[in-house]
Formats: sequence, C-alpha cells, structure tokens
Amino acid sequence: MAPKGVPQKVGVVGYGRLGQSLVSHLLAQGPELGLELVFVWNRDPARMAGRVPPALQLHNLAALGERHPDLVVEVAHPKIIHESGAHILRYANLLVGSPSALADQTTEQQLLDASHRWGHAVFVARGALWGTEDISRLDAARGLQSLRVTMATHPDGFRLEGPLATARSTGSRTVLYEGPVRGLCPFAPRNSNTMAAAALAAPSLGFDNVIGVLVADLSLADMHVVDVELRGPPGPTGRNFAVHTHRENPAEPGAVTGSATVAAFWRSLLGCCELASRPGIHLC
Repeated sequence: MAPKGVPQKVGVVGYGRLGQSLVSHLLAQGPELGLELVFVWNRDPARMAGRVPPALQLHNLAALGERHPDLVVEVAHPKIIHESGAHILRYANLLVGSPSALADQTTEQQLLDASHRWGHAVFVARGALWGTEDISRLDAARGLQSLRVTMATHPDGFRLEGPLATARSTGSRTVLYEGPVRGLCPFAPRNSNTMAAAALAAPSLGFDNVIGVLVADLSLADMHVVDVELRGPPGPTGRNFAVHTHRENPAEPGAVTGSATVAAFWRSLLGCCELASRPGIHLC
C-alpha cells in the first residue's frame, strides 16, 4: 500500500453497480488506506449527477492524464479496454474488470505493448473465479490437462450479443454455449469474465483450450452458480488428479454481478495497490 502521506491516486472508469460500490469504498475508506479517488468517468455522465462530487467527474476519458492517476480501475465494458486500454497504460497501471476483452488477441497484444513501453502493469481482477492461485500453480507445474468453467443463472441475468442474443431457453435448464472461451467472450462480454480469468490463470491452455459453458436456468432467479472442473495428468495408478468447485453467489434478480463478486473486486483493488508496477498481465 502507498506510504502514509503519499496517497496512491485512483481513477474509476464505469459507474454501474460495481463502479458505484468502488467509488463509495474509496470515498469512505480510501484516505485511511492511503488511496485517493481522483476521477470517475461514465459513458452516461448523467448517471453521476448528484452522486459523484462534480470535481471528481471526468467527462473526457482521453484527458485522464490531467488527473495524474497511479491506478485506473475499469468496471465498464470490454469496449473500454478495446478502445482505451493502451491509452490508459500510458499514464497509470490498469486494473481490468472486463477480462473478456483479452479474448481479442489484438487487444491483448496492444495492452502488452503499451505495458512494456510505459512500464505500467495490467492487473486483471479474478472476480468470481474460485481457486485462481491453485489453477496458476498447477498450470505452471505442467499439471493441468483440462479446465472447464460453467456459469449458470436465470436468463434475465445475461447480457448477450450477436447470435446468442436470440438464443431461447427450451426448458428449465438450457445450455446456451459450450466451447472455447475465446468464442464465447465476444457474444457474452459481461457474462464470461470468470471464464476469461480462468483462461488467463492457465496460459498453457489459454482462451482456445479452456472450455466455457453458459447455462440459462429458470430456477436460479437470485443466484449465479459457477462450477470449475479441472483435471491433471494420470498418476502412478493411472487415475487423473481432479478438482471440482461449486460456487453459489447470491445476486439480485436480473443482476449481472453477484454480491460476493462486488466484495471480491474491492479486495482485488487493494491487492494490486500493494504489488509492484511491473510490465505484463497479472491476475489480482
């Protein structure tokens, strides 16, 4: 964390449910933690009216450098990372809240190039992914053969695009997509972030070999369920190492972000503030 008397300056990009929570935390707890909120930007500035002090409202994202941030937190939409991620890295470290953006190989390369050029880090929030460190360690030890992430919730909790936008539930539980995470992210950019984080945690498999499954379940009106299944190579007896985690995250009806994910993101923000600014992409 930044030393007392030298606050780390933080900007927040996006003022939806997650952005509102982070801004509230930063205003209430930031000073005692050595964090200073220096700007909030939202695609619709009207949403900030009466809620964000006028002096903190940034109306032109291209001018973020004028606020001299040390860390910019994106909690808006993958489009922001596609369009402005590299620009942000010129001025500050970047905490990506929409890791599905990195499924686009051009975007990932642009961020890496900017990160190394300007000496700033790309942090990626793990969000709802349980066991991130374990996945990364197993992958680094070449002990990961397969990784599958299933995200299930009520259809009202999805924000789907392209061909998935017209997908319809055919019963109480419908698999809308099953395949490589890279193929899902463009059409479910706000519902595939946990899967994208898994792909980043397991670079030996990556976006092309981590399998994502999106399920519409009419019984899950107030909950997001994430199952992570991984397998390692066979042991001496011929049996495979295997782990299956099942995470039930309470959520308001129709909400994209579950309650526990909001709390986890705040911890990610605090965590990346304690890490050194080194080029590259790092889960946090």
